[in-house]
Amino acid sequence: MTEAVGKEAETSWRSTIWSARHDPAARILNVDLVAALIAILLPWTTTGVSIAVVLWIVALGFTCEPGALLRSLKRPVSALPIALFTLVLVGMLWSHAPSHERLHQLSQASKLLVLPLLIYHFERSPRGMWVFFAFLISCVVLAIVSCIVALDPILSAKLYFSRGPFLPTSGIFVKNYIDQGQEFSLCAVALAYPVVMALKEGQTKRALWLAAIALGLVANMMFVVTSRTALVTMPVMLVIFLLLHLRWQVAIAAIAGGVLVIVATWYASPHLRTTVEKTFIDYRETMVQNNESGMGSRLIYWGKSLKFFADAPLIGHGTGSTRSEFEKAAVGEIGAKALVVSDPHNQTLNVAVQWGAVGVILLYAMWLAHLALFRGEGLVNWIGLLVVIQNMLTSLLNSHLFDFNEGWIYVLGVGIAGGMTLAQRVSLQAPEQVGSASGSRSQP
Repeated sequence: MTEAVGKEAETSWRSTIWSARHDPAARILNVDLVAALIAILLPWTTTGVSIAVVLWIVALGFTCEPGALLRSLKRPVSALPIALFTLVLVGMLWSHAPSHERLHQLSQASKLLVLPLLIYHFERSPRGMWVFFAFLISCVVLAIVSCIVALDPILSAKLYFSRGPFLPTSGIFVKNYIDQGQEFSLCAVALAYPVVMALKEGQTKRALWLAAIALGLVANMMFVVTSRTALVTMPVMLVIFLLLHLRWQVAIAAIAGGVLVIVATWYASPHLRTTVEKTFIDYRETMVQNNESGMGSRLIYWGKSLKFFADAPLIGHGTGSTRSEFEKAAVGEIGAKALVVSDPHNQTLNVAVQWGAVGVILLYAMWLAHLALFRGEGLVNWIGLLVVIQNMLTSLLNSHLFDFNEGWIYVLGVGIAGGMTLAQRVSLQAPEQVGSASGSRSQP
């Protein structure tokens, strides 16, 4: 009996997918399913995500209405990512960097073109939450695998990976600790909204389950794999949530309670203390001994990048020029001061070096437009707002808009939540327009 039901369900799914040749609704469903697949693959594989994105664009092409798509692309939230990519493309004209550096930078920025397409699609699709749920489940599974790998590092798919004083592959199954921290912290803070809403609605059991998932992700970050970027940004995101969604008395009490939890975790987790203390060790390693280190080297990158920006403040040195500028600055230097990188580990400086003030203005205009898009209430607006805030905060320490994992988190999060938010606004405005029209007809 069970086997028959399973075969019937499988046949139903297959028939739904294949019916897309004739049924527009089935074609929309296929686009949604591939988007969910991208979200599932994102914490695990870069190659899989790249293939799935291509499949998603092809599937979307069979559902597009050119007129509606063009109108959608004219909105600032969609036009600004396209404008930033266009600047990257045009910036190849005045760049003296090798062609492979220019093409690499262009490929990093190309994901921005998918963001407007996601906004267009999920403004008409009701399944955006499928994608967010798929990403959450994938991260939860990764957290479980991470704990297993922490117990037996030989199980890691990245045996060569090392974190300085930490054990090789300590809790890292795939990718790296920065990507993992970004994913887990995003999911953990995003769950705060449904937890609070469930408690307000008296759904205690649901709130406890969601809170347990969030705390499990946080525990992984505190005791298994600790990312300093996540440590800096997650408290800020939590404070923003408390101030936005709770009464100020409750928010202050929650912040005070959070401080106590942080203090308790500090003493309970040697791993956390070692990670934080490494920041000060890095500073001394680089500034005093001129040796390469994580945070200390960043300070050198930032100082040099400011000089590069001052040399070409309007339109920068061109696409892919960062490495060439560091190579010129390294002549005659030794130690950490002679390091040559393609990324200054700061999104603003990364843009400023290559495309000057014009690029910085476009970058911040895009961020601010996306922040303004999610100024409403509800879970979708909270997810979208959180994705933008996290990207802006973590981009102080990395170039996360151009990095693969974090960049795709931004594109997927803003694109899907943006489309859903715009659809909600249209649905809310429609009754008002009908009501005003009825009122005008009733007047003599």
